[in-house]
Parts: sequence; structure tokens; C-alpha cells
Amino acid sequence: MTVPPIKLRRATTADAAAFARIMGDPEVLANLMQVPYTSEELWLARLSDNNAASKADHLHLVAERGGAVVGSAGLHPAPQVRRRHAAMLGISVAREAQGQGVGTALMEGLCDYADGWAQILRIELTVFVDNRRAIALYQRFGFVHEGTHRGFAMRNGEFLDVHTMARLHPRPPALAWPAA
Repeated sequence: MTVPPIKLRRATTADAAAFARIMGDPEVLANLMQVPYTSEELWLARLSDNNAASKADHLHLVAERGGAVVGSAGLHPAPQVRRRHAAMLGISVAREAQGQGVGTALMEGLCDYADGWAQILRIELTVFVDNRRAIALYQRFGFVHEGTHRGFAMRNGEFLDVHTMARLHPRPPALAWPAA
């Protein structure tokens, strides 16, 4: 059986039900900074807001396979003027699509956008210390461990630690000055 290719595109409000399904899965939710009891209406509002002209610098991608949304990822610029070179990364992959290249495809899309189009020097993320698969994925894309935050977020009634990781642009752009 041939597996359909993964297609990346910008998220739209039509994806709200898929976001609710993926991020409502307890196994997926456990590794995100989202809260339980998500809904299609909640995601419709979030996606509407992300697609507003005022947030044009935010990138929210979905990964589709065979016409079904199997993952999403986003880059969200830091709001401070002095940190406009930085963006926060978030990613989720449907349970049934994990380990099948969806996360890799999403990371390739985000890194291409950050490196070639968005003037992003630094991509930052947090990841639960026990999420080994995600940590390995991030490391493959050049993310390095920068620190550990103790008791950073609650999951299932327990405060857990996260690692902060970041990736700097591998070839920061520079202005080519004409020869004198």
C-alpha cells in the first residue's frame, strides 16, 4: 500500500474541527501547552484571529495526507521590539500519524520559512523533559538545549519540568556590499 504524500499549507478556519480532534486527543494533549475540553468553536476563533491582517507575520501550517489534516505547527513572533528576530514554535501531530514523517515535514516547512523568508534569527520552544521523540526531532533540525525550567507546567495534576531549546539561523543573511 502506498502512503499518500504529506502536503503543507496555511491553516484556515475550515481546519477548526481537525484542530479540535487532534488536540483533544488525550495522548496528544499531554505533550502540548493546551488545556483539555477543546472545541471546534474555540479553534474557529483562534484560527480566525491568526488569519487576521494584524497577525500576517504569524505562520500556522497544517500537514495533510490524503486530504485529512494530520498535524499542525506554528511560528509566532515575539511581541517585543527588541526580540523581533525571534519566534516561538508549537507543533502537534495526530496520534495515528506519529512516527510517519509528519513532524519532519512540518519542521522543514517552518525552518524554510524562518530561514528564507521571515527574517527570523532565533526559533524557541519548550518541550516536556519526558518527550524524547519530540526532543530528537528538534535536535535533528539544529535545536539545542538551553535550560530546564522546574515545575514549568501542569499535566494531569502534576507540575512537570520542561527544557527550553532554540535554533539559530544556520546561515544568517547579510547585506552584500558592492566592492569599493
